[in-house]
Amino acid sequence: MIDALSWLFGHIGLGFYHFFYAVTHPGLWLDWSNKESLLRFVYYGGSTEFFFVLFDIFLVLTVAGVIFRRFMWGMVRVLEGFANFVGRAAAWAGLIMVGQQIIIIFLQSIFRLGEITMSPFGIGFAHSVTWYGEGLKFWNAIVVGLCVSYAFVQGSHVRVDLIYSGVSHRAKKVIDMFGSLFFMIPFAVLAWMYSWYFLWRHLITPKVSASDKLELMLRKAKIVKWNVETIGFSPSGFNGYFLFKILMCAFTAMVLIHAIAFFYRSLLEFREGEESADKYLDKDTLGAGEEAYEGTH
Repeated sequence: MIDALSWLFGHIGLGFYHFFYAVTHPGLWLDWSNKESLLRFVYYGGSTEFFFVLFDIFLVLTVAGVIFRRFMWGMVRVLEGFANFVGRAAAWAGLIMVGQQIIIIFLQSIFRLGEITMSPFGIGFAHSVTWYGEGLKFWNAIVVGLCVSYAFVQGSHVRVDLIYSGVSHRAKKVIDMFGSLFFMIPFAVLAWMYSWYFLWRHLITPKVSASDKLELMLRKAKIVKWNVETIGFSPSGFNGYFLFKILMCAFTAMVLIHAIAFFYRSLLEFREGEESADKYLDKDTLGAGEEAYEGTH
């Protein structure tokens, strides 16, 4: 028990040191022309050190927010605003997906074309219909991966209220805080660690893994080279599957960010009482028609 506590507080203290060292020495991990810097970036991106840097930032912001309540409300509004902005922008991928599907069916059924050429912004490129057909999955992945926090802010996620709906306001907030700390954040952290190395195993060679120590990665720097995955499921199919792996990391980051925002909102609404429920919440509506419908039910 003593060893575990010593390990925990030791890493919390080192987190501050690693944060300031990384900020003051950006060339050690951002200068990707140096292969050792690239592999430092890969290693630390999914490391224990990076976790405790984020944990220390969370602790500092939380303490400041508890002392200055307006500051915590400001963080909630910024984080929820970020989730809404990303989600509203990514939602347009659904329209692109539908439009692309219509084009594929129209050109394939009527003109019997096997290849489609597009020239957005004066840049022309041609791919087979199969490539565009398989590429529909990418637009769907954008909606799923980047709209997750937006859906949470808007209350569009699915929840089973067997107990939650019948308890008091403050009991709900306790459940929300517990859920964000012990379900959302651990899930996001574990998913990030796996998806981070899964991404980089398809971007560089030799392959890296979560079990690699920094010393081993730096030894690999002598032979490391870019090897971006461009293999599709079919010979002429969509070949940008590394983009899905980037979306996996973006998805887990969005979940982690909103878990923190949800914890802060729940804490504030617990402290301020039921009158603060949904305070500053920016929710989309369908206009006067929706309000009239809600008023009659």
